Amino acid sequence: PEKKPPAESEEKNPYLVLVCGGGNAAQVATAMFALRYPTIAVSLYADEAAKWKEALGDDDYELTLDTGKVVKSKPDDITNDPSVAAKADAIVLAVPSFAHGEYFEAFAPYMKPGTLVACMPARSGGDILFAAKLGAKAKDMIFMGFETLPWACRFTEWGRKATILGTKGSILAAVTPPTKFPQAFAILQGCVGVFPHVVESPNNLGISLRNPGAQIHPGVMFGRWCPEKWDGASLPEKPLFYQGVDEFSEGVLNGLTNEVQAIARRMEEMVPGLDLRDGCTLHQWYLDSYAGQMTDDSSLRMCMNTNPGYHGLTHPCQDADHGKFMPDLRYRYLTEDVPTGMCFNKGLGEILGVPMPMTDKVLAWAQECIGMSFMVDGKMCGSDIGKTRAPQATGIITLDDFLKASKIDKAAVAAEAASTVPKPEKKPPAESEEKNPYLVLVCGGGNAAQVATAMFAL
Repeated sequence: PEKKPPAESEEKNPYLVLVCGGGNAAQVATAMFALRYPTIAVSLYADEAAKWKEALGDDDYELTLDTGKVVKSKPDDITNDPSVAAKADAIVLAVPSFAHGEYFEAFAPYMKPGTLVACMPARSGGDILFAAKLGAKAKDMIFMGFETLPWACRFTEWGRKATILGTKGSILAAVTPPTKFPQAFAILQGCVGVFPHVVESPNNLGISLRNPGAQIHPGVMFGRWCPEKWDGASLPEKPLFYQGVDEFSEGVLNGLTNEVQAIARRMEEMVPGLDLRDGCTLHQWYLDSYAGQMTDDSSLRMCMNTNPGYHGLTHPCQDADHGKFMPDLRYRYLTEDVPTGMCFNKGLGEILGVPMPMTDKVLAWAQECIGMSFMVDGKMCGSDIGKTRAPQATGIITLDDFLKASKIDKAAVAAEAASTVPKPEKKPPAESEEKNPYLVLVCGGGNAAQVATAMFAL
């Protein structure tokens, strides 16, 4: 469609960003965005907002970038009041995925049409959860699901100072509806800066199926602690998590990833033209994300065993008697990644009629470990299904229901695929964070040059 040329006149363009959460990523995002835009931090967790506000006081927040540069900024407010969503043009969630629904529900009565909501990361089924919580208002909003966080970061003084250890060169993001990607891209790229480059993924379903935590974390836990591998006795030391993946665990992981691939292929069959290339296998995800870093990338197991970023990382364990250890089977690898990841995969597979024997096996074990009921007799109908990202949690039981909730229009997808010139295959973003130095030269000394210099030097 013909686009309207930009207006020549300059206007005041107020733009307010709401950042959700109070952890490492949320505080870094708040400090970074507040450099240029009115920014409000919102935490609905206990009294976290009040503690952060008290810790910062009247001072600026100090953020050390991965380039070594130190910048200071101050959010306009730090609050636990969801009604501030009425002021927001963009809402960025940098909270664990299990908390997304709470924020969506709290903000829903106040959000204005056209608000951009970005989840970093969205994990599985974020767009469907968003639509369910907002109801009829969802059609007037823009949802942007990121594959991962833009940075590796940590506090140096909680509530006052943080450091960005590394920034990803690029990250995948999908937008619902897809026609709003240019608008959403411009906004979020403007917020995060030159790096990471925000790379378009065709749809949020691809982002959901790409979620590695939905398979890796439950799969590796099952591979080490299922009855076939563990007798229940305490251990003298904590086992290695990624580097400890053996042939048995690799078989579990390959079973899980192959079942997700079967879901993707079935969806592509039933919706001709649907592009789910980003929902790749686990082995391919490692090749995409850590290329050149692993000493042996010949198999999924070797990718995990030889990734230097995983060196020394152990299974989550609790202290036992006499200096020994027992597995923590209520760790977030099961309590979060199963309901917000694996349950989505299983639920969609059920709708599509895709057999998922390995997923069934791991899910049955995991739900028993965490004391919840998601699946009963192989069906996603347990008493705790409403606490998951499974499509069934929001009443979706048919493919048509799923496509409607996902805003995937079969006719539009087919028409676009038929009319689109094939794009050159893009290299997916690397998962690792790097230092990304970037120097800008501004020419001139007049009004515009001095403004540009001051702005870019932020």
